[in-house]
Amino acid sequence: MIVAMPRATTELPTAELARELEDFLAEHPGAAILEDGRVIFDMRSARYSLSTEQGRCLLHLWSEERNLVRRISALEHRKASLRLETRRFGQTKAQMLELVDNSDRRPASTRDATRSKYLQVLERVLRRSFHGWTADGFRTAADLEHSFGPAYARGVLTRGTSAWSVIAVNAQESQAIIDGILTLGILWLAYCRERGEGRRFYEGVKIVVPPGKGRTTCTRIPWLHDAAKWEVCELDERAELLTPLDVRDAGNVQAELVHAFNPQSALERFAPQIDRVLGLLNPGLQAVTEVQARSATEISFALHGLEYARIRHGLAPGSFARQDLITFGAGANETPLAGETASLFQELTQRLFEHRQASGSRRNPVFRLQPERWLESALRRDIGEIEPMLRADIVYSQVPAFAAGDRGMLDLLTVTRTGRLAVLELKADDSLHLPLQALDYWSRVRQLQRENAFQTHGYFPEMELSDEPPLLYLVAPILRIHPSTDVVLRHLSPEVQWELIGLNEDWRARRRVILRKRGLAVQAHTPSAQMLRS
Repeated sequence: MIVAMPRATTELPTAELARELEDFLAEHPGAAILEDGRVIFDMRSARYSLSTEQGRCLLHLWSEERNLVRRISALEHRKASLRLETRRFGQTKAQMLELVDNSDRRPASTRDATRSKYLQVLERVLRRSFHGWTADGFRTAADLEHSFGPAYARGVLTRGTSAWSVIAVNAQESQAIIDGILTLGILWLAYCRERGEGRRFYEGVKIVVPPGKGRTTCTRIPWLHDAAKWEVCELDERAELLTPLDVRDAGNVQAELVHAFNPQSALERFAPQIDRVLGLLNPGLQAVTEVQARSATEISFALHGLEYARIRHGLAPGSFARQDLITFGAGANETPLAGETASLFQELTQRLFEHRQASGSRRNPVFRLQPERWLESALRRDIGEIEPMLRADIVYSQVPAFAAGDRGMLDLLTVTRTGRLAVLELKADDSLHLPLQALDYWSRVRQLQRENAFQTHGYFPEMELSDEPPLLYLVAPILRIHPSTDVVLRHLSPEVQWELIGLNEDWRARRRVILRKRGLAVQAHTPSAQMLRS
């Protein structure tokens, strides 16, 4: 049923429409906005702001590609979507926008047909490319018991008693699915070796990716154990051409580090603006709000890791003059704080304070939003809760590092009491890809360490850092650790000294270590890691 918004705010306050939007986008951070069935904004990269001035609910959306402002006059809840009736400025004719839970709007039949056609192409190309080998058992059917989804084609190449596991993904899948292929390749190799029962010797895995989409996979492979061979190929489906990729130098990606800054100086510089924001909060929220300097020009206000307001110093819109802009909103929401939006800000923060508490309801989207940031904020305050050997007095959170053109944010970076770097990757929800995502951050820190980049960029001042490879900690609630995590971790190079830490399920209230597993340390570099230095 479409609920029409009255022209006055007596029966249905505009703040209620704004709340519906905020709740939906908090519930679905990967949402997309459609117009006439076409995706016009992917909220993983777009931003939005809301205002309720003069009895109207105004929605402003922007991204690198486009900018849109509409007045919302009605909304309708549908399954996994929210339908908005909107109007452009100066127009009376209504237009519809639809918020959907994700940007992949392909019907299931279309996805299945694409994957089936790709499987046929893959088998033809493999037979032509590997003479004397037999392509056997290729399929895309889901096998959830062993974590295999239908997006990945998998099978084996056999010749006598020798065999290779093969896993492939087509170009129509999302980049996240393509980047996850190595995790599934490791699991597929382990599955084939276990089911082979020694009848065949599986040399390793052949990984097939679309053209230009294999960079993440190639940068991870040099840090895998050399107990298996790892090969990556690109498949051009249209030309039916398979091209091998050279991963020997893939680990030598360009990594850069943003220079450290003085957070206390930034806080002092923005003191009047900080006081303005804090002055609008109730005393309870004031007491628990984390006010952090994200950079020399940005201040963040957060509740249990969820940023709800920020101050940025930059150019004023349409001008070369500089100003301090205060915005508020959780997730992708960035609404300017002004006289007409102050009440909306206070209503938002009051709801945050009520629901984002350790005793809050898990059904509330604000409680569930950004759980990793909640876990990060808790551990940052007392990292000794999980590992006493780590220094709690010098912990960097959300350290920006750049590699091969992509921005990466390290969850937590610290050192041991002996000066050895330690990388902490945190997950609050079940994640199949935790080990290799953590490996991405570890490998960047390892490269920056070799270049002496941390101290030359102002990190760990007046400390002597160890030359030993960084320690890698993977931290998650114990019931959220995916069953396949052990299998993937066992395939990491011994140079990656890791520790898996499982926390109690009620970690929001108090944190206790329930599970602790460690990988073996290494005294000499392994051949696979040697490729990085050859």
